[in-house]
Amino acid sequence: MILTVTLNASIDKRYVVENYQIGEVNRVLECSYTAGGKGLNVSKNAVIAGAEVAAAGYAGGHAGEYITEQIRLLGIRDEFVRVKGESRSCINIYDTVRNTQTEFLEPGMTVNREAEEALLERYGRLLKECSVAAVSGSIPKGSSPDIYQKLTTAARACGRPIILDTSGSLLGRVVDAAREEKPTMIKPNIDEIRMLKGLSRTDELSLDDLRAAAEELYEGGIEVVVISLGKDGSLMVCKEGCFRAEVPKVPAVNTVGCGDSMIAGFAAGMERGLSMEETLRLAGAISAANAMREETGFFVKEDMEKLYPEIRISRLT
Repeated sequence: MILTVTLNASIDKRYVVENYQIGEVNRVLECSYTAGGKGLNVSKNAVIAGAEVAAAGYAGGHAGEYITEQIRLLGIRDEFVRVKGESRSCINIYDTVRNTQTEFLEPGMTVNREAEEALLERYGRLLKECSVAAVSGSIPKGSSPDIYQKLTTAARACGRPIILDTSGSLLGRVVDAAREEKPTMIKPNIDEIRMLKGLSRTDELSLDDLRAAAEELYEGGIEVVVISLGKDGSLMVCKEGCFRAEVPKVPAVNTVGCGDSMIAGFAAGMERGLSMEETLRLAGAISAANAMREETGFFVKEDMEKLYPEIRISRLT
């Protein structure tokens, strides 16, 4: 079983508009609503990949009930802690004329110490049942700033690999933490590598620069470091060596959630006991298949199976 944790779950709303105008009334051509948050996107993709998934986190108010109802319909085991307040909504606006996607992400509700203790207790119980844990996204207000270190330490004490996908100061804290508080795997993108290195968003990074950054993180105690390169695939450094995954060009419809689908692929590969090279291939195929579909956190198995042999994996010497 894969255990996912989404501390700041949301209702994801996708609006399709034509020629979006700032400061004007914009008519929505199409809209869709799904249970979201990075961890739940991982959950949905992992279920499609054939895994049994339990999803934990916080759910508040009517929005929280909608989120948990939707994941149960998808066959995901609901292990959310109910809290006061209202779970957030996040809006993605797709402009058909400009072919752009604009996101508005609410900060989320505030949780208290009692809620966090309940979450940690439930998480500890679920760790004993799972093969791998995947913790993703931002944290709600009121959370302990070291909550991800607590989750990581608990997973390591239980002997479970833990994948952590976050950004900003939360990622910085994880990288700077003691070895026993570091996750098994992280998946920063290029901008997050720039942030960790203290660079600006305009600073160019070559593949060699990215490899050096990944190797530094690996030497610092993170066993698997995967840097997402967007449409150019990914770069992985682990015990087995350094690998580059290149994906074929696909007709991208919605790239939101592709990173989460990659995490689902890694979690599924670890659960199945695949080699890291084959796990990287599976993650790349699921991520590319996710980009081909409009719904966030969704792919079609036939797309993934077709793409799987086309993912080019090379070992970098």
